[in-house]
Amino acid sequence: MDVSAHTGMILVPEGRVTLSDRRTRRSWTVEQASYRLGAVPVTQERYEQVTGRRPSDARGDLLPVEGVSWLDAVEFCNSLSHQEGLTPAYHHRTATAGVGATAEGVEWDPSADGYRLPTEAEWEHACRAGTTGARYGQLDEIAWHRGNSGERVHEVGGRRPNAWGVYDMLGNVWEWCWDVYDAEVYGTYRVLRGGGWFDEHWSCRASVRRRSHPTFRIDDVGFRVARSVPG
Repeated sequence: MDVSAHTGMILVPEGRVTLSDRRTRRSWTVEQASYRLGAVPVTQERYEQVTGRRPSDARGDLLPVEGVSWLDAVEFCNSLSHQEGLTPAYHHRTATAGVGATAEGVEWDPSADGYRLPTEAEWEHACRAGTTGARYGQLDEIAWHRGNSGERVHEVGGRRPNAWGVYDMLGNVWEWCWDVYDAEVYGTYRVLRGGGWFDEHWSCRASVRRRSHPTFRIDDVGFRVARSVPG
């Protein structure tokens, strides 16, 4: 992969995706409009360029940033939007991004042209890239997982992309999505997707959902950015 592509965005076509939850045994279908998605997860170099911070345990410019909370990811999206003269996608009712901000206070403006986290439906739609199986290719060819990672994170773009040119949708790091996981049971916990470098093969599937508190920072969790396409 050309390392210059680590800041690139892929235009994801419109379509339909069916999501499912193993715990509740429910499924739901989403009609998905077109949008743009980062070709790779946000790298440590990119995160530092935007925020001035490099929080990850492992160090390397092209390693995906990890050890970032959902709120950190929201702050990054708004900061990058400001830097590029775009309208920020997120607003805080009670506090500015950073100290004192809470997930409950974050509101998303769907009309904004700035950067944001993908919705869970957008994430799975982009991951599948028109496929219907558990994965968009052979696991060892497309993902860093516990069986081939050496139990460490790897540089972005090191495995084969899917048919739409998106890398690392499975494996390497879990990725934050916008959505609340299950408000009635888990409160403000947010959705994570994709599996990570320490996960067994069964966790690295397009349909697998994980959850975490929006303030938690974990060494196998990162994110990638999305942008809405004007209607």
